[in-house]
Parts: sequence; C-alpha cells; structure tokens
Amino acid sequence: MTKISVMIPTYNRRERLKTAIRSVLAQTDVFFELIIIDDGSEDGTREMVLHEFPDVKYFSFENQGPAAARNRGIERASGEWMAFLDSDDEWLPGKLKAQLEFFSQNPDVLICQTEEIWIRNGRRVNPMKKHKKHGGWIFEACLPLCIVSPSAVMLHRSIFDKIGFFDESLPACEDYDLWLRIAAKYPIGLIETPYIIKYGGHRDQRSREFPAMDRFRIRSLAKLLSSKELTPDQTKAAVKILEEKSRIYCQGARKRGLEMEAAEIQALTAKTLEISTTFEG
Repeated sequence: MTKISVMIPTYNRRERLKTAIRSVLAQTDVFFELIIIDDGSEDGTREMVLHEFPDVKYFSFENQGPAAARNRGIERASGEWMAFLDSDDEWLPGKLKAQLEFFSQNPDVLICQTEEIWIRNGRRVNPMKKHKKHGGWIFEACLPLCIVSPSAVMLHRSIFDKIGFFDESLPACEDYDLWLRIAAKYPIGLIETPYIIKYGGHRDQRSREFPAMDRFRIRSLAKLLSSKELTPDQTKAAVKILEEKSRIYCQGARKRGLEMEAAEIQALTAKTLEISTTFEG
C-alpha cells in the first residue's frame, strides 16, 4: 500500500494542535505516518503530544520558523507522498484517500490540492475572488499571492529532489515561494471538493506578525527571476508582477517613513530587472 508522510509543524498551539492531529488520525483507507515538528514550543506541547498521542512521531527543535520546521519534517519522512497540515487547520474525512485516487486517475500529475472551507472568528466566510484556486499550469495565477494552501497539498517526494525545500531565509511567504517554484515546472491538480477547514482571525497568525507580506514575495520573485530557470513567457509575467509589487510596496514604506527599506527593495528590483532583461535578450 502507498505510504503517505503527513507533517504538522507547530509552535505554541497545544490546544489547536489536538484538533489537527485528530483530523489526521481520522483518515481511513490509507497508510500514513504522522510527524509532529515542534518549532520550540513553550506551552506544554511536548508533554501533550507524548501523553495523548504516543503513536505519532514527535520531533522538537529550537524555534526557527515554519520553513525550517517543514524541512525538518521532510528530512525525516519515509513516505512516497508528502502532505502538510498547519496546526491551526483541520482535515475533513476522506482527504488523503481522495488525493490518492486523484493521482491514480491522473498519473502524470505529481502534486494536487483540494478546495477548502474558511472560518474567520468562528463564522464561515467566502474567499475573495483573488484567492480562487485553479488547477493545471497555474504559474501566472500564483504570482500575485499564494493560491496554494499547505494544508490542502499532497505531492510526490521526487519534486523536492528537483525543486528544493522551503526557503528558510524567508520568515513568511515561504509557501508562496515553494509553490511558485513548483508551478513553474509542474501542473498542480485541483480537487474541487473541500477537504480542509482553515481557521483565521486568531492572534498567532503569521500575517499578524508580518503585516507587509509583499516584501517577502518580492524577495521570492527576485530570487526566482535571477535563477534564469523560467521560460520567456513566465519571465515576462513575473517581471510585471515584481514591478507592480515593488512600486506599491515602496510607496507604502516611504509613507511610513521607512526610507531605507524602500531603497533596499528598489535596488533589489532594479538589479533583478537588469538580469531578467539580459536573459530575455
């Protein structure tokens, strides 16, 4: 039977983590291992996991952020397929089985995600149009912001061998960075049935810690363009988004008196555009 490695990175979310773990353990008709990667929690997470869920694999490290936590999980995973679940989300029954069936029916696809249900402050909300999920060759659709959810993804481990892991230099938008690199090389399948419940509005969300998220997307775009691994059409689309994000971000930074930050982003963008123009020519 095909083995799946499920990884839950967590940091100081002991109570929320219980719900996430139970939603994984409730998956049926599939063979999987569950790996908890504790990113330095100080709220009793270790004791809770070892006491209440003794059969899961638990690893603890010094706090280094979600990218490092996911990477430590990938390094310890033994499955052919990989799936992630954020510790503040939960899966609905049948999620893993549905994705294995999708891959069986689409053998040329190595990564897919499912639709999701959004809960904000205890109430169900509809995602905005810009968050709409797409399936297939979705690189251009992924450029403005992340439309691939870590909690919704399953992918073949061979992708990491070719694309690399999460970028640990990014304190946020590390998922945007990875899915963008993947979408440039692989089609991403979409199961239109929601199998994820995503919870938002709580205080420990990364978006609250880093409100100006586009600075990390700009860094990601600059890195990707500088790699010169995109096709001419992909390069053109990425350049357009980079210019737009950089312009808007620098305007906002200057309004907040962050002249040095604006200058750094402007310089990075200019250097990247020079490299990209040389490549296109």
